[in-house]
Amino acid sequence: MTENLFSLEGKTAIVTGALGLIGRKHCEALADHGANVVVADLDAIASANFAATLSTPSLGLALDVTDPGSIAALRDAAIARFGHLDVLVNNAAINDMFENPAMAAEQSRFENYPLEMWQKSMDANVTGVFLCSQILGTPMARQGKGSIINIASTYGMVAPDQSLYKTPDGRQPFYKSPAYPTTKGAVISFTRFLAAYWGHVGVRVNTLSPGGVENNQQEYFIRNYSARTMLGRMALPTDYQGALVFLAGDASAYMTGANLVVDGGWTAW
Repeated sequence: MTENLFSLEGKTAIVTGALGLIGRKHCEALADHGANVVVADLDAIASANFAATLSTPSLGLALDVTDPGSIAALRDAAIARFGHLDVLVNNAAINDMFENPAMAAEQSRFENYPLEMWQKSMDANVTGVFLCSQILGTPMARQGKGSIINIASTYGMVAPDQSLYKTPDGRQPFYKSPAYPTTKGAVISFTRFLAAYWGHVGVRVNTLSPGGVENNQQEYFIRNYSARTMLGRMALPTDYQGALVFLAGDASAYMTGANLVVDGGWTAW
């Protein structure tokens, strides 16, 4: 029956970086469609508190995606509670923030961009996706079914438009740094690798590439960004929920190795 295609009832879904603006919406969407959700983020107490608000029996656990021991502990706790793992949403990521706004313009320039920030992003955004997929995806491969959803970005597909960040008087307060688009491009490529590797055992691996979400940015940035989209606006935090549920369940049963782009038309022209 087609009405059951989007049901996730009986499935266990893990969301990394679950306490972020979009991570919370991922969790809510999965739970609202019947999944038991493992809310995974650095703060154990906050993760547990948020899990308690979801509409299905869910679990909140601490997770450091760069630490194999932390990921293995979460795997064991999730399986002990729910018996199996079915969906993994690799959502955790770093998007550079510069502590001193007065220095951001110079520090974010490619010529000056700190190696430490580059490596930190690589660890979280690429190695973290690799480790979580390896440690949490292996039980799915053993059971012969599962869906891994890697969250990338339009900036994994196209270069950042640095002019979006210019103020109305022409100043460039910062540049979009090289690490985020590089790591998100790597996530898209890793998706294809893993889809090919685990396809024969029934584990599907897809990318969801979102566009920018409106979240109290400067008015000029919202205006500049919106003008670049075909729909004339930035995304709402809820705009990715339907795509996520689609990729998680049987509605996308014949889809793997794909990059589902949800960006208001940003990359289509």
